[in-house]
Amino acid sequence: MAARHVNLVKLCVGAEAVEDLARWQDSARAKGPDGLPRHVTRMWPKRADELLNGGSLYWVFKGVILARQRIVRLDQVTGSDGIARCGIVLDPAIMRTEAVPRRPFQGWRYLSAQDAPRDLPQGRQEEEELPPALMAALAEIGVR
Repeated sequence: MAARHVNLVKLCVGAEAVEDLARWQDSARAKGPDGLPRHVTRMWPKRADELLNGGSLYWVFKGVILARQRIVRLDQVTGSDGIARCGIVLDPAIMRTEAVPRRPFQGWRYLSAQDAPRDLPQGRQEEEELPPALMAALAEIGVR
């Protein structure tokens, strides 16, 4: 029996496209002490064991899931305010996925492995993105 894992899905706030996320994660501010990109969030996932068993963070751009990154580990990060937060440490490789529409939400949500969009084939990873509104419309009618 295959090991069970769960994923997270999160809005990529301030990014218009996958390239914007990649540029941000190349900056020193987006990296932890080990040089890996991380996303700091207020809440610690209750399903941490399942996340660390092969889970990924799926990124939503303009209402459409377009990319994912494997979750490497969860670190406790204490801010300058003394509050402990969760640092989601990510694999630096950003994998583009099939476009799947996602309604707005706050924070992050769990995403089951069976509901997660598939990765684009290697030959399509470097394709230029369509405009987000067009991708959302195509995904809505089942054309990905």
